[in-house]
Amino acid sequence: MKYLFLFITSFAFSQQTQFVDFKSVSGQLQINPREKQVSGSIDYEFEVLKALDTIKIDAQNMEFTDVQLDHKDIPFINTGKQLLLVSSFDKGKNHLTFSYSVKPKQALYFVTIENDDVQIWTQGQGRYTSNWFPSFDDVKEKVIFNLRIIFDKNYEVISNGILKNRVENGNQIQWQYVMENPMSSYLLMLAIGKFDKKEFKSNSKIPLEYYLENKDTTRFESTYRYSKRIFDFLEKEIGVKYPWQINRQIPVRDFLYAGMENTTTTLFATRYVVDSIGFADRNYTNVDAHELAHHWFGDLITAESSTHHWLQEGFATYFALLAERDIYGDDYFYSKLYETAQQLKFASRTDTVPVLNAKASSLTFYEKGAWTLFVLHESIGDKAFKKAIKSYLKKYAYQTVNTSNFFDEIKKVSDFDVDKFQKTWLESTVFDTATANALLSKNKSIQVRLEVDKLKKTPLNEKQDFFIKTLKSAVYQSVKEAIVDQLESEKYDAKKSLLQLALQTNNIQIRQTVAATLTKIPEDFRAEYETLLEDKSYQTQEVALYWLWKNFPNHQKEYLDKSQNWIGFNDYNLRTLWLSLALSTSNYSENPKSLADELIGFSSTKYEATTRQNALEKLIAFKIINDQVLSNLVSATTHHMWQFSKFGRDTIRLLLKNSDNRVSFERILTNLNPDEQFQLNRLLKE
Repeated sequence: MKYLFLFITSFAFSQQTQFVDFKSVSGQLQINPREKQVSGSIDYEFEVLKALDTIKIDAQNMEFTDVQLDHKDIPFINTGKQLLLVSSFDKGKNHLTFSYSVKPKQALYFVTIENDDVQIWTQGQGRYTSNWFPSFDDVKEKVIFNLRIIFDKNYEVISNGILKNRVENGNQIQWQYVMENPMSSYLLMLAIGKFDKKEFKSNSKIPLEYYLENKDTTRFESTYRYSKRIFDFLEKEIGVKYPWQINRQIPVRDFLYAGMENTTTTLFATRYVVDSIGFADRNYTNVDAHELAHHWFGDLITAESSTHHWLQEGFATYFALLAERDIYGDDYFYSKLYETAQQLKFASRTDTVPVLNAKASSLTFYEKGAWTLFVLHESIGDKAFKKAIKSYLKKYAYQTVNTSNFFDEIKKVSDFDVDKFQKTWLESTVFDTATANALLSKNKSIQVRLEVDKLKKTPLNEKQDFFIKTLKSAVYQSVKEAIVDQLESEKYDAKKSLLQLALQTNNIQIRQTVAATLTKIPEDFRAEYETLLEDKSYQTQEVALYWLWKNFPNHQKEYLDKSQNWIGFNDYNLRTLWLSLALSTSNYSENPKSLADELIGFSSTKYEATTRQNALEKLIAFKIINDQVLSNLVSATTHHMWQFSKFGRDTIRLLLKNSDNRVSFERILTNLNPDEQFQLNRLLKE
């Protein structure tokens, strides 16, 4: 009790980083995928800056042994959330060692895939690395991390930094990774899987390693089409050399988000692993650029608190857009800014939380943060902006920052009224539409887009000539998409010629907009709409196949025959749609059971959550429901992806409104595993 009291008195009014500076850590880890357990030995070097009596290390649900300070046993308390070292710590350097084991409840995930193979990966931001590695939830504590990981020799093992050594011992390999510079703990990562990789060098000679699962190697070019170009662009645009030793990119299954900027090694969702057709709808370019920009804005310098989160997300969003501008051009750049301006303008009617607030929405942190930088960049000029960015990054390298730190550098290069600017863009929830439109109007396509949007309430006969002229012009595709969107509620006879013009553009995105907005297809437009089935776009094909099948029962067999070998994205969007339509078409298949079994199979744990949800949605929508479907749905409620588990719970709640379904769920209860039984029982009792 004495020691616990001393801890409270020492830390009630101050942060640990003012008393202790953890310099580096070496960890030797063993991963047990069968038990979903991590165990290892840890070696921390730290310096006491001011005398104190208790030091904390964040450690969720861990067990500790052999805790020693400078090779001597030291009293410690394991609170279940922290390891507390209890002693009289004087100023000076110290050496802490201990062993630990844990079965992480989050932040490190085990994903079983085909042939009993496994992928293991981490996600620290928002989920905390302290769930699998004793570390620090406080971003201000920056440490040099070095990891040794022992694992099955048939797998690739990747962590932060340079691979210094790789030693094979029997059926295992010890991988040793080392870092040169410190980072916040949430950026520590681990990825284990069966991957192939290709190696490149940036223009500045930084090693670039791009990974794919063995089965996806044919998708390498389309997945990583612009990755090296983005790296070289950002290094030049930012004006500060990439601050780490290497850059890697690895897609992992069932990842929680689009991507994560772990220092030196970005992890991203497999949905962005695409072939050349999938690239048109769902490519990695923006996520790639966003996560790479974070290696400067987030990894090199880190926002000191959530209040200043825009210094990471706003910057990464803006610099990613600059990288896309380099690839796709000015029209694309201004079009994306216009779209987010519309979102922010609409959101500002109800959103009362500004950028400089820890509770701001993602839209605010990311997009309004990016808009803030765009306006600032345009206001002070490119030369001054780049000079301030370069000074800001160099001055606060490997430290934490706040908004004042950034604006102090702006003040050094410009007499721009920063205080007024901050009130308008960071402290107000109102979106400055007038300023935004003035800047956007520098682009000719946006000038036309503004004219199009002004006509939303104008009768079609009064704006038809303008629409025809615009659809025939060379204006950017998003303007033409906006015209097609305006036609959705118009009568078919009045808009037919405009729809034909839209299709004749032969632009995938414009044609896709026609597919999505024309859900009742007249017979005299059928042949033209059918051409959408030939588009090199899995998304267009999915939309067009469904609406053609629904609108023209007499042609269903024809459409199904045409699409019977379609697969689509790596979530099997076209195959699962085809199966559901084939099962719902009278007398189409001689063996409907095999089709049902295949579709039900896609809803099983063999596949990723996106595929499973895709299949479950179709099974339930088309009323193809049996005990296996219900079991797979219950299994979804235990998944680590909150979006998928929420889908499972919400869908079960809807099904339980039917008494027959309730009986079915009760019947399968005893066949479920304990976690699934727990989730289903909760839902049955609601």
